[in-house]
Amino acid sequence: MLVAWTSDQVRALEEPLLAAGLPLMQRASFALAVQVAGVLRDRRRRVGGARVVVLVGGGNNGGDALYAGAELARRGVAVRAVTTSQRVHEAGLAALRTAGGRVVSVADGRGQVPVDEAVALVAGADVVLDGVLGIGSRGGGVGGVAGELVAAVAALPDRPFVVAVDVPSGIGVDDGTSTGPVLGADLTVTFGAAKPGLLLPPAARSVGRVEVVDIGLGDLPDGGHPLVARLEPSDAAALWPVPDAASHKYTRGVVGVVAGTRSYPGAAVLATTAAVRTGAGMVRYLGDVGETVVAHRPEVVVGPGRVQSWVFGPGVSPDDAGQRRRIEFAFEGVLQRGEAAVVDAGALELLPPHVGPHVVLTPHAGELARLLTRLGADVDRAGVEAEPLRWARLAHERTGATVLLKGGVTVVVGRGGAVYAQADAPAWLATAGAGDVLAGILGALLAGRVDDLHDDASLVAALAATAALVHGRAAQRANPGGPVDAAAVAEALPGTIAELLREAGTLAR
Repeated sequence: MLVAWTSDQVRALEEPLLAAGLPLMQRASFALAVQVAGVLRDRRRRVGGARVVVLVGGGNNGGDALYAGAELARRGVAVRAVTTSQRVHEAGLAALRTAGGRVVSVADGRGQVPVDEAVALVAGADVVLDGVLGIGSRGGGVGGVAGELVAAVAALPDRPFVVAVDVPSGIGVDDGTSTGPVLGADLTVTFGAAKPGLLLPPAARSVGRVEVVDIGLGDLPDGGHPLVARLEPSDAAALWPVPDAASHKYTRGVVGVVAGTRSYPGAAVLATTAAVRTGAGMVRYLGDVGETVVAHRPEVVVGPGRVQSWVFGPGVSPDDAGQRRRIEFAFEGVLQRGEAAVVDAGALELLPPHVGPHVVLTPHAGELARLLTRLGADVDRAGVEAEPLRWARLAHERTGATVLLKGGVTVVVGRGGAVYAQADAPAWLATAGAGDVLAGILGALLAGRVDDLHDDASLVAALAATAALVHGRAAQRANPGGPVDAAAVAEALPGTIAELLREAGTLAR
């Protein structure tokens, strides 16, 4: 599991180590230089003779970048530093100059060069080190001449490979927002722990590959929790409900699906197919297109009966009175008997005033904006997309539900402050019906672990993140690197899950 600590948490861990004289900056800069050398070998076959430009701000990560530049210069790299502030890390600057690096500045003062001259220097580099802003910056955004430089470099048509030092300049370190120019990275080398902005959208689109370097910070003290986590395949496998020899269809979990209408029958087919192929013990369908569902999935049972989790809403339009009545009736079981539920699409309009974390809302940004507006918030789709964590948290607070906000990076907020950010899906998965498949996957997961999630309500958020991970991996498996359709993603689920469990050694017993 990749976990992200806030900037305040990182600084609190650094302070006693720095007071004790531990060389944290030297550790970070050496590891950074190693990573850059690896990039150069991959791209040029050798390190010596390469050209690296270091963009240097006034903070400590500017010092990290300067020391890394000095290390690279000692290995035969032609290193040029561009300072963006009159105040820079003096010892790092001296180390770079001693190693043979050259320095220019775009900041006011003696030796200043125009921004376009610095940009030309960057354009000729093999690798650019972005050390303009670090975790000390608040709210993202790069101002002044540094902002001009960042914007100009970001706009280069054939930009060199960019390595961000700790975080890309311009992102909201703790919330993932982007309020101004951002120098998107191909690789982010971050120290001690990942930072929330590296995992959260929209900033997560700008970080490239993330490498976490251990510089000896240790663990958070008792009672401290990471702000954001990202599940990896081994984590998802550990959460997956795996049957044993004593299992039967009812212990495996029964999923009830209220989805689709005569106008939108495909949503019912996709949601039930996904629940079946994810491994539910039984899937029940309630609605007017049962014959169509059974024609595609003959194992689905049409009609009411015992249910351990529900999937509400895919393909249900506001004017379909029958499906809306069925959803409202089923919500009684959710509230009175504690049945788990996935609430998607049209069912979001039918959400009771307050539910528990065993209910998972799965809106996209537009649907979340409409839900929050009904709950008294002032936000539109663009607002949700700009600050997804903020608005997903507000939806959790106002409804009591676990919230899974769909997007290129899926954000999950649940009980106890649990936050997950999953980035497993290819961009090709932004296609009609994909959300119906995700709802079916999650419904099957909740049914399979319904007893556990009532014992530990925070488990629901982890299961929602697991569903997002498997959904994304199934899309990758369906057609690696190319277009996928929702039905193909559903069909890829059994193989995806088997591979996940096989790699973790947790296949059915």
